[in-house]
Amino acid sequence: MNITDLTNNFAANRHQLNIGGSTLSYLDIGQGPVLLMGHSYLWDAKMWAPQIAHLSQNYRCIVPDLWGHGLSANLPAKTSNLRDIAAQMLELMDKLNVDKFSVIGLSVGAMWGAELALKAPTRVQHLVMLGSFIGYEPEITRDKYYAMLEVIKNEQIISDKIIDTITPLFFANHPNAELVEVFKQKLKHFDSSNIDNLYQIGRMIFGRRDTMDDVHLLTLPCLIMTGVEDKARTVLEGYLMHDAIDGSEYVHIPDCGHISTLEQAEFINQRLSSFLSANARA
Repeated sequence: MNITDLTNNFAANRHQLNIGGSTLSYLDIGQGPVLLMGHSYLWDAKMWAPQIAHLSQNYRCIVPDLWGHGLSANLPAKTSNLRDIAAQMLELMDKLNVDKFSVIGLSVGAMWGAELALKAPTRVQHLVMLGSFIGYEPEITRDKYYAMLEVIKNEQIISDKIIDTITPLFFANHPNAELVEVFKQKLKHFDSSNIDNLYQIGRMIFGRRDTMDDVHLLTLPCLIMTGVEDKARTVLEGYLMHDAIDGSEYVHIPDCGHISTLEQAEFINQRLSSFLSANARA
């Protein structure tokens, strides 16, 4: 079954709630221990399609579209950083009457996921961070990304030039051509009404605080995974997080770039299942 078939099957499991005065769209599928799954910047919940299909057999998967992405509406007023987004995701859990849950995030999904684990340590059971770094954005890359965001904001589109610059950051050195084309078309047809949201969230991501200052407070089971060919978030950054978080596990994802959930879906599925079952809580 391909990704399109999987995501079409999820349509009946899509819902929406008012969170912070704006409409958050999310998937809710499966039964069992709850997994809250956060996607990458410029993608949406469908990025998790292979994992939802696999994990929903034993878990309840709640997978929101980030503000301004997918089918979610604008950023709620007064949202200024990733801690605010973490608080909004906690509000989602509250409205769904979910007390205990695990967080699985990729890229920005792991950044706000770590903030959520710090905010609600008695509620978050496991933390999985794929292709992410929760320290400061290095100055050189931060300034490069800020410059691209300014161009996107001024032009009110994601131009072909920007698309050609961004796309290689998400994939392995020899990527799946179909995945690359799907992503390019997604950016090419990105809803212009969401450009300002894209800009604001991008500024939050690349101007984030140094969450590494607080990682000594993360005492829950933690799994860190990085694609060995990830150009956006390096293996070195994964090691830095692993070294800083006591008891964490670190896994290299072979032949993989940033979007590991699609590039190495089966590998990710197996690792997630093993980690969650090995660290299951009563």
